[in-house]
Amino acid sequence: MTRTEYRWLLPSAMADPELPGDRARRRRTVRDWVVDITAFLCAAFIGMVAVSVIDADESTADVVVFVDSVVGAAACCALWLRRRWPVGLAVALTAVAVVEPVAVGALLVALFSLAVHRPLKPTAIVGAAALVTVPVQPLVRPDPQTGYVASVLFGVLLVLLALSCGLGVRSRRQLVLSLRERARRAEAEAELRAERAQRLAREAIAREMHDVLAHRLTLLSVHAGALEFRPDAPTAEIARAAGVIRDSSHEALQDLREIIGVLRGPGVTGEGERPQPTLTTLDALIEESRQAGMKVTLDQRVAAPADAPAATGRTVYRIAQECLTNARKHAPGAEVTVTVTGGPGDGLTVEVANPAPNEPFERVPGFGQGLIGLTERATLAGGGLEHGPTPDGGFLVRARLPWPAG
Repeated sequence: MTRTEYRWLLPSAMADPELPGDRARRRRTVRDWVVDITAFLCAAFIGMVAVSVIDADESTADVVVFVDSVVGAAACCALWLRRRWPVGLAVALTAVAVVEPVAVGALLVALFSLAVHRPLKPTAIVGAAALVTVPVQPLVRPDPQTGYVASVLFGVLLVLLALSCGLGVRSRRQLVLSLRERARRAEAEAELRAERAQRLAREAIAREMHDVLAHRLTLLSVHAGALEFRPDAPTAEIARAAGVIRDSSHEALQDLREIIGVLRGPGVTGEGERPQPTLTTLDALIEESRQAGMKVTLDQRVAAPADAPAATGRTVYRIAQECLTNARKHAPGAEVTVTVTGGPGDGLTVEVANPAPNEPFERVPGFGQGLIGLTERATLAGGGLEHGPTPDGGFLVRARLPWPAG
């Protein structure tokens, strides 16, 4: 059941998101009509009892009884304005009740409404004024059947009871509304967390797809372009390029299957899950690039690469892979130097540098997303990455990654 379905069961202050002290006009709900009619009848009943007591006193003139009846009826009818002008109505009925006992019932209802719909300060001021007038009313219109002290005590108790009940209702409404707002805020925060988790997952998948597939597809593009522009190349060179294209296509398909397996979830496994790249597999990546025709020099000064954390080693591998891909696209024929240094406690530093290309070449399209992905990957690993051109026209990528001391 939604809130709109049971709104008629709530007071208007609870059906709307505002607090009970809000002054905006609201349409009465069914519950409001029931409460207002009940309050009117209670005030009218108290007024009729007061009129009957006054009429029973033989010393009271008929014109006084008539005026009391008219004033009491007007006071009860004025209660229909208690939601719209609770302060003004309570003040007016407080003044009227000093000389008209038949308006006491309407005054009690007005004080209750004031405590419910307005903050503590105006409620306390009007309530204090009502308490001050309580001892005055028996002096102006004494009750022959009740003593002065009893009338004052009874009047004070009625005023305090009306105010305390109203304050209790207001406190409960504010508590319910605050809990509702807290639940709404928690729901919104949960949605934001879910959206952020989905966004991070999409970014991780996109970054992984770029890092994994860009290397393979660049090999395909370079060697396919070489076959296109050199159809008269020696048979051995054509065969070698075709072999690289075949192997790269196979590796790309394998990598794509792994990514699809991740997207399907942990419960779905492929034919055979290949191990994730680490620092020890960096030599294989360099050798693969050399077989593709690149000039790559590896300078690895890590005493025990097998002991490197898996996440750090995988990050180093991806950085080297992306840099080799970029060098193949933007500086073909230039020698690339990959340097890896560090150890436990000192962290790992990987540098990939290449000079400017010496010969014109067919540019492979790129959008610079790889370096952005590498920066994010290094940051997530707890390190940092910087990149930029060198003074001789080349390009340098340097990353620093943590390796806690064992």
